[in-house]
Amino acid sequence: MNKTRLEAFSDGVLAIVITIMVLELKVPHGDRWADLARLWPVFVSYVLSFTYIGIYWNNHHHMLHAVKRVSGAVLWFNLHLLFWLSLVPFTTGWMGENHFASTPVALYAANLLMCALAYTLLQAQIIRTHGDDAVLANAVGNDTKGKVSLAGYVVSIPLALLGYGWIAGAVLIAIALLWLIPDRRIENNLSNV
Repeated sequence: MNKTRLEAFSDGVLAIVITIMVLELKVPHGDRWADLARLWPVFVSYVLSFTYIGIYWNNHHHMLHAVKRVSGAVLWFNLHLLFWLSLVPFTTGWMGENHFASTPVALYAANLLMCALAYTLLQAQIIRTHGDDAVLANAVGNDTKGKVSLAGYVVSIPLALLGYGWIAGAVLIAIALLWLIPDRRIENNLSNV
């Protein structure tokens, strides 16, 4: 099967996810800066989630450049990733509306953990489909960045639940910063082929 349909569908879903998130930004009632300032938690949660969706879109795009064929299993693992990403607007909204309270931050971190786990599983399935000597397998290597991210999400959940929501949030921001610069491993391996 050709990967074009998979890319187009995934891009469409991610565009919808971002659209849903921006629709959650409600216009304040009032015409003063103070009225607008009351929305800071919603805006900050939106910026963080927009960044995360952008990171997933960027890395998904790069990963699919290394794909030559798509199996049925790859399609299902991709849908699994899109499922967890589609929940980001909900967890983002709950976290922002509740001013980064412990339980919403923990659920948001759990959602990001599931997104990362789903991405890792999709990556592993693509490698299984193409073989251990394929471009993606060589590019990913031992995937230290991915493992550090998963560990960070796991740590941030209990931190939030124990009342250290700001520390959990800082961990989530640090993970986003880790991935904000596009991962060049795939591009470098594609240019060596």
